[in-house]
Amino acid sequence: MFVTGGLKSLLPHVLRRIIRCNRLNISNTSGMAEGYKQANVVILHKSLADDFEKFCRANAGPLPLLYRSKPGDWKCPSLSSDSDIRTDCLQYRIYEHGACTATLKSLKEYSEQLKDMVTFYLGCSFSFEKAVQNAGIPVRNVEQKCNVSMYKTAVPCYSISTFCCNLVVTMRPIPESKLEAAVLATSELKEAHRAPIHMGDPGLLGIQDLSKPDYGDPVHLHPGDIPVFWACGVTGVEAVINCRAPLAFTHSPGCMFITDLKNDNVTVRSSREVPQVHCISQDPLHYSIVSAEAAQKIKNLETLIGIDPGDRGIIHLHRRDELLKACLSISHARSVLITTGFPTHFTYEPPEENDGPPGALAVAAILQALEKEVAIVTDQRAMNLNKKIIEEAVQLGILKRPVPLLSYQRESADSALMFLCENGNPGRPRFDHLVAIERAGMAADGNYYNARKVNIKHLVDPIDELFLAAQTIPGVATTGVGDGGNELGMGKVKDAVKKHIKNGDVIACDVEADFTIVAGVSNWGGYAIACALYILSTCEIHDRYLRKAVGFPQISKKMGWLSALPSVTKEEKLLKTLVRHGVRSGKTASLEMEVDGLPFYNTHSVVLEKLL
Repeated sequence: MFVTGGLKSLLPHVLRRIIRCNRLNISNTSGMAEGYKQANVVILHKSLADDFEKFCRANAGPLPLLYRSKPGDWKCPSLSSDSDIRTDCLQYRIYEHGACTATLKSLKEYSEQLKDMVTFYLGCSFSFEKAVQNAGIPVRNVEQKCNVSMYKTAVPCYSISTFCCNLVVTMRPIPESKLEAAVLATSELKEAHRAPIHMGDPGLLGIQDLSKPDYGDPVHLHPGDIPVFWACGVTGVEAVINCRAPLAFTHSPGCMFITDLKNDNVTVRSSREVPQVHCISQDPLHYSIVSAEAAQKIKNLETLIGIDPGDRGIIHLHRRDELLKACLSISHARSVLITTGFPTHFTYEPPEENDGPPGALAVAAILQALEKEVAIVTDQRAMNLNKKIIEEAVQLGILKRPVPLLSYQRESADSALMFLCENGNPGRPRFDHLVAIERAGMAADGNYYNARKVNIKHLVDPIDELFLAAQTIPGVATTGVGDGGNELGMGKVKDAVKKHIKNGDVIACDVEADFTIVAGVSNWGGYAIACALYILSTCEIHDRYLRKAVGFPQISKKMGWLSALPSVTKEEKLLKTLVRHGVRSGKTASLEMEVDGLPFYNTHSVVLEKLL
């Protein structure tokens, strides 16, 4: 019997001969023939082969197709010189009508049946382990001399005919400081699953317990390690189980076929291809991926909206990269709740200002185009006004369809929780992200103030309570957009507001948001969010991470997303609509074509053109 010591340096054809002779006392091929590609194996009747190939092409992340044999062909000349698929895996599984009926070391006794069967060789994550090690990243399963952990997820693959199953993933613990290096090391290895599909809390994939993998061995995390998940070729095994073929064979998970092909040495060159990792949530822990190019575009948007035309001192409120992180979080959200409305003109009817609603509708429009659920919550007294504005926004082509309009009143201690979650259950939130755009925010004394220090609490419903409640609900994030520090969500920068903004010691909002976007005019913040979500949606690296490397790229929907973005023409029409409904400019109370005292033409229109 051979032992594991020298196996990592043996050439593949030597290892295959040893495996063929059944002379190894190991349970998996992790770390063997370092630098060479390994493959998952699925063997199906020829009548199923075309559909299975389509299934692989539709789910290229977990199932990168290296080679498809002809019926009865036991060799794979493009992968190896002298192989025999009947004998060259450490162990095989037999599936009959979806049930695993046996494991065995050789398929030779099934040679007659194999004459009508086709073998698929699919990429394997063992192939990238050397590249990860070369990047200075520990591979814990190799260190711990065990098989990698594999888990079934709640993520559905793209179905083809009888082939339908959920994604299977491998998990490798990676030190937090090495996350970006791990992504970079694997992102271009197309035949070895490429970059991870999730980093952080396993529960977000539907995995309940890391200590109980569905396949392989438990791999222990060191302090400071983050669970990182790659798409896995064992997804093919799940597809075989679910298709219930009368007879099928696969490798045993972890017992791969070792090819003669060296791993790719890919150098990432352009910024479009360089991935960045950003933490977007601590509870649950969640990281996202975006290309450096897309990230820089979004940072440029943040700079554009950060100018201070009113010279109010907002430069002191800026938090770097908040737009990027907020939009990454919104991009992962399924359902978004938006709030706006600042009744600064308490002597007029309506008292609302026209900064806020246009930005809110710009965000709602792109969320609709991205096929996310979106609703707006506002003051009960302003429901009719907002209903009319939304209806006209649909007629003007700003929105695809009306946005559900909600109001919130405090009736009991758990009202906010009941509003945000089904039956008040924090495990079943109705919304993943709350966004406030120029929404009156509660000060430390419980009142609501306009910039002139006038208390307008009698006009404001306690929507802040939703943001406070969201802090207690895992997986629900919040974003606040403001331009003066008295807006909902600006509590994150309240010390700077008190120090640098006129009347800040009184008017500063005390309620924090997870992400705080500061803009010269709050509408600009809404426009920037819309543009940033478009940038993320057209980023191939981020798109792949969002869809967990299953299905097809969403870039074909680009024109629909583009048409949902704000434009000078749309915003001009919307501002005229607001003026017609008596919604005034914030600073001057004017019913002219201006927002916050700044003319639409040559100020707001110029910012819009630059953003777009």
